[in-house]
Amino acid sequence: MHRSSAANSRRTGKDFLNTLSTFRCTEVATSLINESRGTRSPDNHITLVFSAFLQQWILRRNTVTVITLVCEQKIEHLPIQITYERRHSDSIICSRPVHENQAYAFSGAIYAPAQNAVMESMNCSYEVAMLPLALYNLGLAFGPIIGAPLSETYGRKAVYLVTTPIFMVSMIGGTLCNTISGLILCRFLAAVFGSSNISNASATILDYTSDNERGTVLAIYYAVPTVAATLAPLVGGFIMIRIGEWRWTQWVPIILAAAFYCLLIFTKETYKAVILRRRAMQLGLMGTHRGTTIGGSLRHLFIVLFQRPIHMLLTEPIVTCISLYNGFLFGLLYAFVISIPWVFEKYYGFDPQARALSYLGVTVGNIAACIPHALIDKYFFLPRLQSWKQVHEPSLRMPPEARLVSALGGGLLLPPSLLILSWTANFQVHWTVPIIFQGFSMFSCLLVYSGTNLFMLDTYGPLYGASASGAMMFSRYILSCAFPLFTLQMFDGLGVGWATTLLAALTLLMAPIPWILWIYGPRIRKASRYSLRHKSDILTGQLAASMPIAIMYGSYTSRYV
Repeated sequence: MHRSSAANSRRTGKDFLNTLSTFRCTEVATSLINESRGTRSPDNHITLVFSAFLQQWILRRNTVTVITLVCEQKIEHLPIQITYERRHSDSIICSRPVHENQAYAFSGAIYAPAQNAVMESMNCSYEVAMLPLALYNLGLAFGPIIGAPLSETYGRKAVYLVTTPIFMVSMIGGTLCNTISGLILCRFLAAVFGSSNISNASATILDYTSDNERGTVLAIYYAVPTVAATLAPLVGGFIMIRIGEWRWTQWVPIILAAAFYCLLIFTKETYKAVILRRRAMQLGLMGTHRGTTIGGSLRHLFIVLFQRPIHMLLTEPIVTCISLYNGFLFGLLYAFVISIPWVFEKYYGFDPQARALSYLGVTVGNIAACIPHALIDKYFFLPRLQSWKQVHEPSLRMPPEARLVSALGGGLLLPPSLLILSWTANFQVHWTVPIIFQGFSMFSCLLVYSGTNLFMLDTYGPLYGASASGAMMFSRYILSCAFPLFTLQMFDGLGVGWATTLLAALTLLMAPIPWILWIYGPRIRKASRYSLRHKSDILTGQLAASMPIAIMYGSYTSRYV
C-alpha cells in the first residue's frame, strides 16, 4: 500500500510538472527528500509548496520539500505558496532587526533637549542649532528609497550588516565634531544609512509572519520606534540635567546600535527570493547563464532603486494617501517633541526635570496602542481570515481592508483629543489633563499609522511591500524634517490653543482617508499594477524575470527547452 501511495503521488507530481511546459522552463531537478527513510531536508525552515493538493501530500508525510522556482519570463498564474516552519529561537533571531531600529529613532529625538547646549557650545542661532534634528529627519527620508529595493535584490541581512556600521561611524564623527556644520553633516549621513533598515525591518516581519500573526507583531514593531522617539527626549533631558554635556546624547544611541548589531550577526535571511536563489546556487541548479551587460545591470539597478518607490508614490493612490496621512502624523509627533517642554514651562512653570517628565504622556499613549491592536487582531481579523479560508481556494488572498479597523477609529479619535489638549493647556487646567490627552493623541496616531501600514503591506506583499514602505517613509520623514523648523514659532505666535487647533483641523481633513480605502479599496487595488491578488504573485516580477527555473520534487526529473 505504501509503494502504491508513493507511486500515485509521483504520478501526481509528474502531471503537475507537465503543466509547466508552457512556461518554457529550462531545468527541473530532483528533490532531496528520501521518503522511504523519512529524512528531512537540512533547510527544513523553508517549505515551498506547489498547489493545495501537493501541500497536503507533503504535510501528511512530515517531510519538507525545497523547491526553487525561477523562470526566464514572468510567471503570473503559477500557484506558489511559501511558508516557514518557525521555531521559537528563529523568532527571537528575526526580531533583532526590529530592535535595532530603536537606536535610529532614538538618535533623532534625543538631540532636542541638547539644542540649547549646542547653541552655547558652537555659538550659533536657534534656527541653526535646530538643523541637526531637522536634517537628521531629512536623511531618514532618503535611506528607505535606496535600502528597500536593495533588500529586495540582495536580501534583508546584507543591508543590515553593511549600513549599521556606517551609521555608527557617522554618529561618532558627529560626537567628535567641534563645528555645527560638521555635526549637521555627520547626523545627516547617519540618518541616511540608518534609515535603510527601518523599512527593511517591516519587510522582515512581512517575510517571516503569516496573515494570522502579522497584525499583532507589526503593531508592536510600529510602537517600538515611536516609543523610542518619545522616550528619547526624556532620556536626553535627564542626561543634560545630570551630566550637562550634549555629546552624551549622541553616545547613547551609538551604544544601543552597537549592542544590537552584535545580535544582528546571527540574524537569518528571511527574504524568500534570496533564500531560494542561494539554495539553487548551492545545488548547481541555476540553469543556463545568460550574460548581462554593464548597461543592462545599471538600468536594472536604477529601476529597482529609484523608479519603483517613486513611481508607487506618484501613481498608486493607496501609497499616496497613506504616505500623506502618516507623514503628517509623524510630523505631529515631532511637533510634540519640540513644543511639550515649551508649553509646560510657559503655562505651568515646570522646571527642567519636570519638563523632561512631561513626555510620559505621549510615551504611555504609544505603548497603550498595542492593546487594541492585539484585541482587533484576535477578535476581528483572525475569525474573518479563518472564515475566508474555509470558503475560498488557498491561492486566493483575503482582501486587506480588514486591516483598516484600527485606523477607522483612530482617525475619528485624534481631532477631539488634540482640541481638548489645546484648550485645557491654554486655560491652564491642571497639568495632568493635557498630559493625558497628549497620550490619547499619540494613541490615536499609532492606531492610524499601524492600521494603514498593515493594509498597505498586505496589499503589496513581500515583493513590493518594502518599496511601498520606502515611498511612505520618504514623505513621512520629509514632513518630520519640516515640522521642527516652524513648530516653536507657530506655538509662540498663535499660542498653544490655536496652534494645536490648527493641527486638529488638518487631522480632521485627513480622517476620511481610511474610510475611503475601506469602501473603495477593492476597486483601487483592481486598477493597481503592483497589488497582489493571489499568493502566487509573491515570486513574480523581478525574481521571475531574472532567473532560470529549477524545480525539485520527489525523485522525478524532467527537462524542458
